[in-house]
Amino acid sequence: MDARWERLWTDTLKPWLDELELERKKALRYRLQATGMGFVAGLGFGALLLLWAGDWVFFGFGVFVATVMGVTIGNKRVSDLSKRVKVQLNTAIAEALELSYLEKPSQPARLQTLRDFDLLPSYNRCKFEDHFSGSRQGCDFELYEAHLEQRRRSNKRTYFVTVFRGVIIRINFPRKVEGVTVISRDSGWFNGMAAIGRSMGGHDLKRIGLVDPKFERIFEVYGDDQVLARYMLTPSFMERLITLEEALHGKRVRAMFDEHSGEGELLIAAETGNLFEIGSMGKPLADQSRVQSIVGELSQILEIIDLLVEPAKFGDASAVALD
Repeated sequence: MDARWERLWTDTLKPWLDELELERKKALRYRLQATGMGFVAGLGFGALLLLWAGDWVFFGFGVFVATVMGVTIGNKRVSDLSKRVKVQLNTAIAEALELSYLEKPSQPARLQTLRDFDLLPSYNRCKFEDHFSGSRQGCDFELYEAHLEQRRRSNKRTYFVTVFRGVIIRINFPRKVEGVTVISRDSGWFNGMAAIGRSMGGHDLKRIGLVDPKFERIFEVYGDDQVLARYMLTPSFMERLITLEEALHGKRVRAMFDEHSGEGELLIAAETGNLFEIGSMGKPLADQSRVQSIVGELSQILEIIDLLVEPAKFGDASAVALD
């Protein structure tokens, strides 16, 4: 970390985490005690069930239930401390970057728009967290994490499967945005089925042909006006989106330009997994790697935003192949 982060760590974060270290140890000890007490209580509860039912299955059930209750009760104190540390660390890091941080966004930005244009899957259960907002190179932006799950049924059992876990980014794009241009994942053999276009978000979008073979292997583009798509999808922007894909190690990036927000936005969704976490509570809190991990993840996202809003190169021509 550079001198700025070293000062933040030395002057603010490390002293605060050192003060909480005794509380961490007490929380871990309490969890261990609660688990042990739950197990002992389970032995007694299981024995009563065994006497009542005469079946060792009931004994095992009693031990299991009581032990799980002990673990749940004991883990709450550890979980509460972990959440407290995470919020404080993310807030301090955001402030150092002149950003704002909220643990829970009250109203996720443009989620339904991304869903309407098939850039996010359908879901039955959702969770949102880690909302960062601010300005980069004069462009307002916000990002947050989304965890989307679908309900599934199998042999009369209902369960949930994660269909998206990653970041969603909204950027007030510096160039004028006109119309709708959707940059989705390449569909491989199914490309031919959508060769003439697709209906998304109440728009009849046409397939946009590209002249960049590397970009076309990863993405397919649809828009409501080929000339407008040509204006937005310059070679330098497409190169930057490929850089984003590579920087995130192929995390299924997708994006869209949308004029209908009234400001003109670039919306991005990427399956990054769960970011901005503090790591295990089993090691001392004043471990600098906790901060380094969060700073590294956030810095990577900010560098991507900087790259995407960078002014177009002089003489940048269209990357769209006109029919």
